[in-house]
Amino acid sequence: MLNQNQAPLLAALKNCAARPHAAFYTPGHKRGRGISQALVDLLGKDVFGVDLTELADLDNLSAPQGVIQQAQQLAAAAFGATKTWFLVNGSTCGIEAAILATCGVGDKIILPRNVHSSAIAGLILSGAMPIFIHPEYDSVLDIAHSITPENLQATLQQHPDAKAVLTVYPTYYGVCGDLQAIAHITHQYHIPLLVDEAHGAHFAFHPDLPTPALVCGADLTVQSIHKVLGAMTQASMLHIQGERIDIDRVSKALQLLQSTSPSYVLLASLDAARQQMAVDGKQIMSRTLQLARDGRNSISQIPGLSVLQLPTGDLSPGFVDLDATRLTVNVFRIGLTGFEVEEILDAQGVTAEFATLQNLTFIISLGNTDEDIHKLVEGFRSLEKIKPLNLTPNPFPCREGAQELKPISPREAFFAASEIVPVWEACDRICAETVCPYPPGIPALIPGEVITPSVLEYLEKIQQQGGFITGCHDSSLQTLKVIS
Repeated sequence: MLNQNQAPLLAALKNCAARPHAAFYTPGHKRGRGISQALVDLLGKDVFGVDLTELADLDNLSAPQGVIQQAQQLAAAAFGATKTWFLVNGSTCGIEAAILATCGVGDKIILPRNVHSSAIAGLILSGAMPIFIHPEYDSVLDIAHSITPENLQATLQQHPDAKAVLTVYPTYYGVCGDLQAIAHITHQYHIPLLVDEAHGAHFAFHPDLPTPALVCGADLTVQSIHKVLGAMTQASMLHIQGERIDIDRVSKALQLLQSTSPSYVLLASLDAARQQMAVDGKQIMSRTLQLARDGRNSISQIPGLSVLQLPTGDLSPGFVDLDATRLTVNVFRIGLTGFEVEEILDAQGVTAEFATLQNLTFIISLGNTDEDIHKLVEGFRSLEKIKPLNLTPNPFPCREGAQELKPISPREAFFAASEIVPVWEACDRICAETVCPYPPGIPALIPGEVITPSVLEYLEKIQQQGGFITGCHDSSLQTLKVIS
């Protein structure tokens, strides 16, 4: 019987750090004695004493048989999985591993166009061919939601030879599609459903949160425990259930993608975060949900602002639930962009998760306080004196249905001969790089995709309004890399 009060990896690390011995192993700072004084002044000495390597008592992440295996078994039980892997390279390596474990060169995988850039990396690594479904889109709020079961069904009928379906649940805005229906349709074709649940690790611990992906029927899900729970940055988990995915292929894929020198500080933080939520998760999330309600109610009463809410009445198939701890505020009617409001709030000591042309999104988690919510509300109230302007929304170019990249896959485009051309000469050329406004890390262009004027206009608008473009060789967006 598993005891969720235990934290075996955390306890083993503590014991190893406390044992006096002469260290003749990595890391080179030898339990902190060789660390720069400047870093000690910033972080203190204690953390370096637990920055240890794969000692006998600490197990091996690539082939765990001891405390890491025990910690992963406890995590699997807490999150409702058959098997769980700890990830020290973030959810990015988990998404890449999921694609590598299910798809090979030339295999088709169905996924939403608003997928994270890590999925594009997975396509390049695996050689899989994406069949993109454009998600349901709210043109008024300029927010993309989930793919719909109807579009998935039509796409699978057109591509019954697809090897897997990957979807995002929830989106960066906290929006959840009808994942149960998506799982049912996917399984009718005897293929696995992979879920990027990076922002939904907390769902398993409170009934007022959306249903966890595994409960909805997902075969594999990847969660960023650091994003919304108490693990350290870069610490994530991959969970699977059922028999549609080969466990050995997942393990081998992770051995390719993860460091052979994993941080035990990150691994122990996953163990501790699991223990915390398994023991006190409902109480912790009840408090977090109350903070979110307080913030949502107060901001909703400020003239000119609107807060993303679950639709009343008939729900759309791409928006059937909302993570109430995710707060998205639309500022369009006050005549400022989300980027401008982000700067105003930041100057007042309030920092958003990310901004877009019309919206700002805030993550409210177990680490937030009443004072944080007060500062957030007061920051938005300071905008009340701004005179509203008539602006025209500039939404992301979005088309309905499925889109198949032609004529080459992301992997082929990534390795193909390329050239650099002025940005507007790139129209109708095949992109050779990933071009990604960040955050949220959803690529506007990927290798193998045809560059259209509407996408270039969108990227130019993002940059003019204060957004950032990443992933490409020229972040100023004066040039683009295209297939020769």
